[in-house]
Amino acid sequence: MCKPPAVKFPPHVYLLAMADLFAHDLPPAPAPPAPRENAPLADRLRPRSLAEVVGQAHLTGPEGAIGRMVAAGRLSSMILWGPPGTGKTTIARLLADAVGMRFVSVSAVFSGVADLKKAFAEADRAAEAGQRTLLFVDEIHRFNRAQQDGFLPFVERGTVTLVGATTENPSFALNAALLSRAQVLILHRLDFAALERLLERAERLAGTLPLTPPAREALVASADGDGRFLLNQAETLYNAELSEPLDPAGLGAFLQRRVAVYDKDREGHYNLISALHKAIRGSDPQAALYYLARMLTAGEEPRFLARRLIRTAVEDIGLADPQALAVCLAAKDAYEFLGSPEGELALVQACLYLATAPKSNAAYKAMGAAWKSARETGSLMPPANILNAPTKLMKDIGYGAGYHYDHEADEGFSGDNYWPDELAPQVYYQPVERGFEREIAKRLEYWERLRSERRGDWPH
Repeated sequence: MCKPPAVKFPPHVYLLAMADLFAHDLPPAPAPPAPRENAPLADRLRPRSLAEVVGQAHLTGPEGAIGRMVAAGRLSSMILWGPPGTGKTTIARLLADAVGMRFVSVSAVFSGVADLKKAFAEADRAAEAGQRTLLFVDEIHRFNRAQQDGFLPFVERGTVTLVGATTENPSFALNAALLSRAQVLILHRLDFAALERLLERAERLAGTLPLTPPAREALVASADGDGRFLLNQAETLYNAELSEPLDPAGLGAFLQRRVAVYDKDREGHYNLISALHKAIRGSDPQAALYYLARMLTAGEEPRFLARRLIRTAVEDIGLADPQALAVCLAAKDAYEFLGSPEGELALVQACLYLATAPKSNAAYKAMGAAWKSARETGSLMPPANILNAPTKLMKDIGYGAGYHYDHEADEGFSGDNYWPDELAPQVYYQPVERGFEREIAKRLEYWERLRSERRGDWPH
């Protein structure tokens, strides 16, 4: 007798069936224990309410997306996207407490299909008893596409409210189907003020840090927006039971990590990066190199400097030298590949390239003008001649009528109108007479002459 062919089900169907099978055999999730007295400092200082979360008021405040959900008493599934140490796990746990939901946590690094089946089964059982479940998935981007699909039926039928955490761009790391069912919320790197508040809480709990004021500020600056890292470094200092406060040099030697030395008024970090940016803008390569050296030798995070160099390339040079952006991106990649100190030479090269390049902020200004215009006129339809007409009805009402294919026009330029009928042609981008933009300006003038000749209003 022939055996019938095996039937293969999609992962989410399999998980759903297994959840139903085990729904009555698994206990509810236990409440998380309170931190032990000897627990790491970061655990002992975890916020106990959303109001205690630092640096994310744009989400947790009364006007933020999370604040509004909590006030309404109902949560939507969400993806928390942000750098390490910014509070993703803490916010998820506090969300469950704030609206009276069970909190279940799995990690994509350590969990597999069996763990998910168990979590879904427990959530089904809790739902039968009228208890909602918040399922927190840390590092959710590490689940493969099939595993991500497994969440969909449980999210859709409300078995769980999914809160995923990721440090990766969700647009690339997560399935479109999962993203369509969850709101992406972006967490910010913790700024100096937020990190300072964390240190103050640590000192209220464990005593004054054995640091001079400049060393304390250097410690905060070295955290690069990561609150967990900052508290771990503080705990290392507490455990050492130092007899004398450390200065910045002593701190760097003790932690075996370079730390930034900035003014005690805490403006040094921002003063130096501002000076670097303005020296590049002012085409002074010697001064730019000096400020770059000041920051690197003080222990500034090289990736922060790479980001500022890239910003300078697009803000102050733009199309006056289109290679500037490519040079900065290559320098960033070179640093990531080589590390310190060898990779810092790539940042030096990018800095000198930018400082000696022709300057233009025409693209930066054009962006501001275009964004303003778009906000004011955002609902205007493009002209009918440039609309696609994939159906007979659309053709009948004039979509695509009169469109000229530029490649078939004289000189590869039709001169068609591309602006909405209700909006006169605007001028946002005005290239300067420097560098490559001088050539762009010639092209724009040439095309405008052709356009005017075809309208019949070019002076002969």
